[in-house]
Amino acid sequence: RSPEPARGSEQPAEQAVLLRVSGVSMRFGATTALDAVSLDVPAGSRLGIVGPNGAGKSTLLSIIAGQLEPAAGSVALDGRDLAGVDETGRSRRGIGRTFQIPRPFSKMTVLDNVLVGARHVGAGASAAVEALAAVGLAHRANELAGSLGLLDRRRLEVARAIAIRPRIVLLDEVAGGLTDSEIPAVVAMVEELADAGVTVVWIEHVLRALLRVSTRLVLLVEGRVAIDGEPSEVMASDLIRRVYLGGG
Repeated sequence: RSPEPARGSEQPAEQAVLLRVSGVSMRFGATTALDAVSLDVPAGSRLGIVGPNGAGKSTLLSIIAGQLEPAAGSVALDGRDLAGVDETGRSRRGIGRTFQIPRPFSKMTVLDNVLVGARHVGAGASAAVEALAAVGLAHRANELAGSLGLLDRRRLEVARAIAIRPRIVLLDEVAGGLTDSEIPAVVAMVEELADAGVTVVWIEHVLRALLRVSTRLVLLVEGRVAIDGEPSEVMASDLIRRVYLGGG
Protein backbone atom coordinates (compact mmCIF):
# COMPACT_ATOMS: atom_id res chain seq x y z
CA ARG A 1 0.00 0.00 0.00
CA SER A 2 1.34 3.40 -0.95
CA PRO A 3 1.96 5.83 1.95
CA GLU A 4 -0.58 8.60 2.39
CA PRO A 5 0.70 11.98 1.28
CA ALA A 6 1.55 14.58 3.90
CA ARG A 7 -1.13 17.10 4.64
CA GLY A 8 -0.35 20.59 3.45
CA SER A 9 2.21 19.29 0.98
CA GLU A 10 1.52 22.06 -1.49
CA GLN A 11 4.34 24.54 -0.99
CA PRO A 12 5.31 27.78 -2.69
CA ALA A 13 7.57 27.39 -5.69
CA GLU A 14 10.17 29.70 -4.16
CA GLN A 15 11.08 29.55 -0.48
CA ALA A 16 13.94 31.28 1.26
CA VAL A 17 16.61 28.94 2.60
CA LEU A 18 16.47 29.01 6.39
CA LEU A 19 19.12 26.38 7.15
CA ARG A 20 22.10 25.57 4.95
CA VAL A 21 24.44 22.66 5.68
CA SER A 22 27.50 22.84 3.43
CA GLY A 23 30.05 20.04 3.06
CA VAL A 24 29.79 18.90 6.68
CA SER A 25 32.08 16.03 7.65
CA MET A 26 32.63 14.38 11.03
CA ARG A 27 34.93 11.64 12.25
CA PHE A 28 35.04 9.72 15.51
CA GLY A 29 38.51 8.20 15.60
CA ALA A 30 38.85 6.05 12.48
CA THR A 31 35.11 6.13 11.80
CA THR A 32 33.62 8.62 9.35
CA ALA A 33 30.17 9.58 10.65
CA LEU A 34 29.44 12.23 8.01
CA ASP A 35 31.13 12.74 4.66
CA ALA A 36 30.61 16.11 2.94
CA VAL A 37 26.88 16.37 3.68
CA SER A 38 25.12 19.35 2.10
CA LEU A 39 21.47 20.28 2.57
CA ASP A 40 19.33 23.35 2.02
CA VAL A 41 16.23 23.54 4.20
CA PRO A 42 13.73 26.20 3.07
CA ALA A 43 11.72 28.08 5.67
CA GLY A 44 8.44 26.35 6.44
CA SER A 45 9.46 23.03 4.93
CA ARG A 46 8.99 19.52 6.33
CA LEU A 47 12.15 17.48 5.80
CA GLY A 48 12.34 13.83 6.81
CA ILE A 49 15.70 12.08 7.16
CA VAL A 50 15.92 8.30 6.95
CA GLY A 51 18.71 5.77 6.87
CA PRO A 52 20.06 2.69 8.61
CA ASN A 53 21.56 2.77 12.07
CA GLY A 54 24.99 4.36 11.98
CA ALA A 55 24.22 6.45 8.89
CA GLY A 56 25.06 9.70 10.73
CA LYS A 57 21.55 11.04 11.22
CA SER A 58 21.75 12.01 14.89
CA THR A 59 25.30 13.26 14.42
CA LEU A 60 24.01 15.64 11.76
CA LEU A 61 21.36 17.03 14.12
CA SER A 62 23.95 17.45 16.87
CA ILE A 63 26.17 19.47 14.54
CA ILE A 64 23.28 21.67 13.41
CA ALA A 65 22.21 22.26 17.03
CA GLY A 66 25.75 23.04 18.18
CA GLN A 67 26.37 20.04 20.42
CA LEU A 68 29.17 18.87 18.11
CA GLU A 69 31.67 20.80 16.02
CA PRO A 70 32.24 19.35 12.53
CA ALA A 71 35.67 18.42 11.26
CA ALA A 72 34.88 20.27 8.04
CA GLY A 73 32.08 22.24 6.45
CA SER A 74 29.66 24.82 7.79
CA VAL A 75 26.13 25.39 9.07
CA ALA A 76 24.33 28.65 8.38
CA LEU A 77 20.99 30.00 9.58
CA ASP A 78 19.43 32.77 7.49
CA GLY A 79 22.70 33.08 5.63
CA ARG A 80 24.74 33.63 8.81
CA ASP A 81 27.53 31.15 9.50
CA LEU A 82 27.09 29.54 12.93
CA ALA A 83 30.77 28.71 13.42
CA GLY A 84 31.69 29.51 17.00
CA VAL A 85 28.06 29.78 18.12
CA ASP A 86 27.40 27.26 20.91
CA GLU A 87 24.24 25.29 21.63
CA THR A 88 22.69 28.04 23.75
CA GLY A 89 23.48 30.66 21.15
CA ARG A 90 21.87 28.57 18.43
CA SER A 91 18.79 28.04 20.58
CA ARG A 92 18.51 31.79 20.99
CA ARG A 93 18.71 32.16 17.23
CA GLY A 94 15.81 29.76 16.79
CA ILE A 95 17.07 26.17 16.61
CA GLY A 96 15.23 23.69 18.86
CA ARG A 97 16.15 20.05 19.21
CA THR A 98 14.83 16.85 20.78
CA PHE A 99 16.80 13.70 21.64
CA GLN A 100 16.17 10.02 20.95
CA ILE A 101 16.07 9.12 24.64
CA PRO A 102 14.01 11.56 26.74
CA ARG A 103 15.82 12.40 29.99
CA PRO A 104 13.48 14.64 31.96
CA PHE A 105 14.30 15.83 35.45
CA SER A 106 12.11 13.16 37.01
CA LYS A 107 11.74 14.83 40.44
CA MET A 108 10.69 18.16 38.95
CA THR A 109 7.24 19.00 37.65
CA VAL A 110 6.43 18.83 33.97
CA LEU A 111 6.17 22.63 33.85
CA ASP A 112 9.48 23.14 35.62
CA ASN A 113 11.18 20.80 33.14
CA VAL A 114 10.09 23.09 30.32
CA LEU A 115 10.93 26.25 32.25
CA VAL A 116 14.54 25.13 32.70
CA GLY A 117 15.20 25.26 28.97
CA ALA A 118 12.99 28.24 28.27
CA ARG A 119 14.65 30.47 30.84
CA HIS A 120 18.09 29.33 29.74
CA VAL A 121 17.56 31.08 26.43
CA GLY A 122 15.63 34.04 27.76
CA ALA A 123 12.05 32.82 27.25
CA GLY A 124 9.55 33.16 30.09
CA ALA A 125 6.88 31.15 31.85
CA SER A 126 4.28 32.03 29.24
CA ALA A 127 6.37 30.32 26.56
CA ALA A 128 6.60 27.18 28.69
CA VAL A 129 2.85 27.12 29.33
CA GLU A 130 2.15 27.63 25.61
CA ALA A 131 4.54 24.80 24.73
CA LEU A 132 2.80 22.38 27.09
CA ALA A 133 -0.57 23.32 25.64
CA ALA A 134 0.75 22.81 22.10
CA VAL A 135 1.81 19.22 22.83
CA GLY A 136 -1.25 18.31 24.90
CA LEU A 137 0.42 18.26 28.32
CA ALA A 138 -1.12 21.32 29.96
CA HIS A 139 -3.30 19.13 32.20
CA ARG A 140 -0.18 17.44 33.61
CA ALA A 141 1.87 20.60 34.19
CA ASN A 142 2.06 20.18 37.97
CA GLU A 143 2.76 16.44 38.00
CA LEU A 144 6.24 15.03 38.44
CA ALA A 145 7.94 14.29 35.13
CA GLY A 146 8.97 10.88 36.48
CA SER A 147 5.33 9.80 36.47
CA LEU A 148 4.96 10.20 32.70
CA GLY A 149 4.67 7.26 30.33
CA LEU A 150 6.73 7.12 27.14
CA LEU A 151 4.25 9.00 24.94
CA ASP A 152 4.02 11.88 27.40
CA ARG A 153 7.80 11.89 27.86
CA ARG A 154 8.04 12.30 24.09
CA ARG A 155 5.54 15.15 24.30
CA LEU A 156 7.56 16.75 27.09
CA GLU A 157 10.74 16.48 25.01
CA VAL A 158 9.03 18.34 22.17
CA ALA A 159 7.62 20.93 24.59
CA ARG A 160 11.13 21.66 25.85
CA ALA A 161 12.31 22.13 22.28
CA ILE A 162 9.52 24.49 21.27
CA ALA A 163 9.40 26.55 24.47
CA ILE A 164 12.24 28.61 23.01
CA ARG A 165 9.81 29.50 20.20
CA PRO A 166 12.10 28.10 17.51
CA ARG A 167 12.04 28.82 13.82
CA ILE A 168 13.29 25.31 13.11
CA VAL A 169 12.92 22.18 15.24
CA LEU A 170 15.10 19.09 14.90
CA LEU A 171 13.18 15.96 15.92
CA ASP A 172 15.12 12.79 16.69
CA GLU A 173 12.87 9.70 16.59
CA VAL A 174 9.97 11.15 18.58
CA ALA A 175 7.80 8.18 17.52
CA GLY A 176 10.38 5.59 18.55
CA GLY A 177 9.14 2.89 20.93
CA LEU A 178 5.50 3.96 20.79
CA THR A 179 2.59 1.61 20.15
CA ASP A 180 0.56 1.72 16.96
CA SER A 181 -2.26 3.44 18.84
CA GLU A 182 0.07 6.15 20.19
CA ILE A 183 1.76 7.09 16.92
CA PRO A 184 -1.15 9.18 15.52
CA ALA A 185 -0.82 11.53 18.52
CA VAL A 186 2.81 12.21 17.61
CA VAL A 187 1.94 12.72 13.95
CA ALA A 188 -0.76 15.22 14.89
CA MET A 189 1.63 17.05 17.20
CA VAL A 190 4.30 17.43 14.51
CA GLU A 191 1.72 18.42 11.89
CA GLU A 192 0.45 21.17 14.18
CA LEU A 193 3.98 22.49 14.64
CA ALA A 194 4.52 22.56 10.88
CA ASP A 195 1.11 24.13 10.26
CA ALA A 196 2.06 26.88 12.75
CA GLY A 197 5.02 27.78 10.53
CA VAL A 198 7.85 25.99 12.32
CA THR A 199 10.34 24.42 9.92
CA VAL A 200 10.65 20.70 10.73
CA VAL A 201 13.63 18.38 10.26
CA TRP A 202 12.60 14.91 11.48
CA ILE A 203 14.70 11.77 11.81
CA GLU A 204 12.47 8.74 12.21
CA HIS A 205 12.50 4.96 11.78
CA VAL A 206 8.70 4.76 12.01
CA LEU A 207 8.20 5.51 8.35
CA ARG A 208 4.42 5.60 8.35
CA ALA A 209 4.62 8.50 10.82
CA LEU A 210 7.33 10.33 8.90
CA LEU A 211 5.55 10.00 5.57
CA ARG A 212 2.39 11.57 6.93
CA VAL A 213 4.26 14.81 7.63
CA SER A 214 7.28 15.07 5.33
CA THR A 215 7.14 16.71 1.93
CA ARG A 216 10.79 15.87 1.22
CA LEU A 217 12.98 12.93 2.22
CA VAL A 218 16.72 12.55 2.45
CA LEU A 219 18.31 9.11 2.65
CA LEU A 220 21.65 9.01 4.46
CA VAL A 221 23.91 6.00 3.88
CA GLU A 222 27.33 5.70 5.50
CA GLY A 223 27.41 9.41 6.27
CA ARG A 224 26.54 10.55 2.75
CA VAL A 225 23.38 11.90 1.14
CA ALA A 226 22.34 9.01 -1.11
CA ILE A 227 18.95 10.39 -2.27
CA ASP A 228 17.25 13.74 -1.75
CA GLY A 229 13.80 14.14 -3.23
CA GLU A 230 10.06 13.71 -3.06
CA PRO A 231 8.97 11.05 -0.52
CA SER A 232 7.42 8.86 -3.24
CA GLU A 233 10.64 8.99 -5.27
CA VAL A 234 12.83 8.08 -2.30
CA MET A 235 10.58 5.28 -1.06
CA ALA A 236 10.34 3.74 -4.54
CA SER A 237 14.11 3.55 -5.00
CA ASP A 238 15.94 0.24 -5.08
CA LEU A 239 18.60 1.75 -2.81
CA ILE A 240 16.28 2.39 0.11
CA ARG A 241 14.87 -1.11 -0.11
CA ARG A 242 18.36 -2.57 -0.17
CA VAL A 243 20.12 -0.61 2.57
CA TYR A 244 17.27 0.50 4.80
CA LEU A 245 14.26 -1.75 4.37
CA GLY A 246 16.27 -4.93 3.80
CA GLY A 247 14.90 -5.69 0.34
CA GLY A 248 16.80 -7.53 -2.33
